Amino acid sequence: MMSFSFNIFRVGISFVMMCVFYKSAVDSLSELSPQKYFSTLQPGKASLAYFCQADSPRTSVFLEELNEAVKPLQDYGISVAKVNCVKEETSRYCGKEKDLVRAYLFRGNILLREFPTDTLFDVNAIVAHVLFTEDIENAHLYFFHCKQVLDLTEQCRRTLMEPPLTTLNIHRFIKTMEAPLLTEVAEDPQQVSTVHLQLGLPLVFIVSQQATYEADRRTAEWVAWRLLGKAGVLLLLRDSLEVDIPLHANVVFRRAEEGVPVEFLVLHDIDLIISRVESNMHIEEIQEDGDEDMGSPDMDIQDDEVAETVYRDRKRRLPLELTVELTEETFNATVVASDSIVLFYAGWQAVSMAFLQSYIDLAIKLKGTSSMLLTRVNCADWPDLCTKQNVTEFPVVKMYKEGKSPVSYPGMLGTEDLLKFIQLNRISCPVNITSVQEAEEYLSGELYKDLISYSSVSVLGLFSPNMTTAKEDFTEAGNYLKGCVITGIYSEDDVLILSHKYAATLPALLLARHKEGEIESIPLANSPAQDIVQIITDALLETFPEITVENLPIYLRLQKPLFILFSDGSINPQYKKAILMLVNEKHLDSLTPCWLNLKNTPVGRGILEAYFDALPPLPLLVMVNLHSGGQVFAFPSDQAITEQNLLLWLKKLEAGLESHITILPAQEWKPPLPAYDFLSMMDAAASHHPTRKDPECAKETDAQENEKKHEDKSAFRKEPIETLRIKHWNRSNLFKEGGKSFKHDNKEL
Repeated sequence: MMSFSFNIFRVGISFVMMCVFYKSAVDSLSELSPQKYFSTLQPGKASLAYFCQADSPRTSVFLEELNEAVKPLQDYGISVAKVNCVKEETSRYCGKEKDLVRAYLFRGNILLREFPTDTLFDVNAIVAHVLFTEDIENAHLYFFHCKQVLDLTEQCRRTLMEPPLTTLNIHRFIKTMEAPLLTEVAEDPQQVSTVHLQLGLPLVFIVSQQATYEADRRTAEWVAWRLLGKAGVLLLLRDSLEVDIPLHANVVFRRAEEGVPVEFLVLHDIDLIISRVESNMHIEEIQEDGDEDMGSPDMDIQDDEVAETVYRDRKRRLPLELTVELTEETFNATVVASDSIVLFYAGWQAVSMAFLQSYIDLAIKLKGTSSMLLTRVNCADWPDLCTKQNVTEFPVVKMYKEGKSPVSYPGMLGTEDLLKFIQLNRISCPVNITSVQEAEEYLSGELYKDLISYSSVSVLGLFSPNMTTAKEDFTEAGNYLKGCVITGIYSEDDVLILSHKYAATLPALLLARHKEGEIESIPLANSPAQDIVQIITDALLETFPEITVENLPIYLRLQKPLFILFSDGSINPQYKKAILMLVNEKHLDSLTPCWLNLKNTPVGRGILEAYFDALPPLPLLVMVNLHSGGQVFAFPSDQAITEQNLLLWLKKLEAGLESHITILPAQEWKPPLPAYDFLSMMDAAASHHPTRKDPECAKETDAQENEKKHEDKSAFRKEPIETLRIKHWNRSNLFKEGGKSFKHDNKEL
């Protein structure tokens, strides 16, 4: 039996509790003055303290619970102290009695978090807040094997505990460390029993024979060290066995589950043995997670797809260390010292937690390549800080640059769109172009060729030097669209050279589409900034786009029927050519022509199944009159998709000669489960709070009404789930009005 020792590396934290004084015997709490307490705080040293004013006896229950928390916190290396405040003390932590209602969490002398003291209602809540507020990923458990080390100058071999630090995992880890490293057996592997099987770990038998015994044992010991804590390793002596083992087998693998037959394997590399065990552990972990989820089926169907996604990804560990967590103490110093992106989110909100995953993915992409510092503020911990930064909803991303007002990110809450916003903000738009040659380089994409992948369209405003108002309107529009598109302005004396070359009447816009290699001119006569924004935004839309979940809301705001070609892969060039011909000939001006790739957007299968009850043969062209009537029409599958056939079909549709295949229900896009409006419930309870004793008959009437309301809610729960709900966030305030009208349509796609 090997002796053992283990060590836990912790990150020290300090927890400061504001409370009122209660004169009781709390012998286990050391008493310090504020100055003395703060002078004792050291990096890596954990301390839990509460500040008390000596003339306000009011929280006896809380102090009793805090006293109970002293011992368990000391077991984790966290000392507990009581800080006595005096009336003259005017620091943040020794304020007025009415202000002593918040808890403050420190690491060293840095304030990490504050939360109401009523959340610390008992010893379990106190200990839980202290331990779980600190990042558990920063704690590691090692087992040191020192018995075999005879020379004290040598280092002991150590084994890291890889699973999460739970009580069960720690127990299993220590038990496996106590077990023999390698055991020799000469019996049927199916009959062997070790502590590993009892702990739910598999067994690996290295098959040996007399001729190669020494080499086999060295191999087995090496495997045992690699699998320590993950599996039991045994040396199986083939020559002494009464049970036949296939001659070619050199490894026997036995799972921990009862009744599962052993596996005879041929593995000539140690890494293959390790991989076999670890892959088996991964499968078991997935099965355990699945069993746990099945235990609470209601949690798999949330009242919102975002909440449902967060729940299903709840065990995904995010590398939060790639971003800097800001507090009220560190915010100003950080955003002043460097250009920063700040994510304001709430740890309790599903959308925030979903976007936090995308934000971390962004940090991974920008790691080592960007001078922009990625930071985050949890507004659940720092509400006052978020209020000062005018954060009224979550999540919100803002860009802070020295000497400039912060810029809010208006786009979709996804990694790619946010990355585009950050990269395009590297330049200050609109860019001031000073020569015709520079303008040509700008329009060709050479001037900012490293940004072309983020903005396939460049916009150049052309103005005579005396067009002051028009230039101001364009500059305002360019500032508004910063991060969405590259804009430039040219207003030199020789502007007519560009005007004549591109047939543009001043003032004008030149739109350079880099993918197509085309430059288009648009007149800007008497166009205010808002109209310029709309012109540029509309020009950014593709003529025949591929519809995705992300861009669908943008095209729905056009309020036109969708002319969709569903394809199981890339679109046929002949089909694309036919549709673009109709676009160029203005036959599709009243429609939104687009296509959907089911491989890129699998939700398209659900859409088609809703239309046809079963997935029809592809490709398939469909016209969806989403905004009026909800009719869905399908192009005949027995006809080729050609310009002539499409034009004939469109004329039949216009004449009312085609029959629809289905009509979309005029219902709201409700979640699969009703949401509970707790604030309304609380208001209702407060409004019905009796000010006098009501007669019994009145109580019976109220009970009947409540029962009726309950029945109504039950009926609401039975409301059918819609086939498809595509939720989105507004790209910018520009589309708010369009978004409102879109909601009123109450149609499904």
